[in-house]
Amino acid sequence: MSLAALRDLVIRHARPDHRTPIEDVLLSRIVEPESPESTMTGTVLAVIAQGTKRLALGSRVYEYSAGQYLVASVDMPVTGNFIGATADRPALGFGLVLRPAVVAELLLQAAPGDLPPAAGVPSGMAVCDAPAELLDAVLRLVRLLDHPRDAAVLAPLIKREILWRVITGEQGAVVRQLGLADSNLTHVARAVRWIRDHYPTAFRVEEMAQLSGMSVSAFYRNFQAVTAMSPIQFQKQIRLQQARLLLATRPGDVTGVSRHVGYESPSQFSREYRRQFGTPPSRDAALPR
Repeated sequence: MSLAALRDLVIRHARPDHRTPIEDVLLSRIVEPESPESTMTGTVLAVIAQGTKRLALGSRVYEYSAGQYLVASVDMPVTGNFIGATADRPALGFGLVLRPAVVAELLLQAAPGDLPPAAGVPSGMAVCDAPAELLDAVLRLVRLLDHPRDAAVLAPLIKREILWRVITGEQGAVVRQLGLADSNLTHVARAVRWIRDHYPTAFRVEEMAQLSGMSVSAFYRNFQAVTAMSPIQFQKQIRLQQARLLLATRPGDVTGVSRHVGYESPSQFSREYRRQFGTPPSRDAALPR
């Protein structure tokens, strides 16, 4: 019942930019098949109301369908798309941006024994079946779009309920680490942010380990556990994503774009671009925008 009602609400309220009047709440309605696109995940909880989505993160592939959710606790480069969406049966999804401060506040309010003990370093992304309690809370939150007078007071309360359901659920460790100031995921996230913000700049793994407050071996192991990539592979993914965006505005300057994103060799850039996107940058640059 929750999924059927959620589908109706998403169809009515989804907009092209996915945003809604409720802060941090996103709705998506995809009405035609998509080609896989490269993007950054953000830190987000995503629930599928209809359809199937597939995401590739490094060597890992995540696929989730109606009644399932995905959580991403680190902003990571992924390639993915909704599968088989049509105008008659669109892909429908709900998203909630995860805020570390809110997660930390909930963790502080939890009584001893309410949360399971941590076990190792969780991946920065996970997929799980959505329990009925979580779907019910999501439905009540989206339903507030029909009652804007109530949203200012009730939306923050329901968002906290949704977070609590996830934090105490099967994949709760992924989200709990987001709110722990001294977790391994938080230390890795510092390096992730640096690489994302300085993607054209070459770096040494030793420097990133020092930034994260870890030994080189511990940093490398934890970085791969969280992102499914090495630090250098992570940087390359972001460079190529940025290059594809730049080619839309600088179509006649493949060499300049390659240098702008940090490549010293245009030929290496072309090889890695073709390997990532299946087409050379010169062909992408020639496409109509």
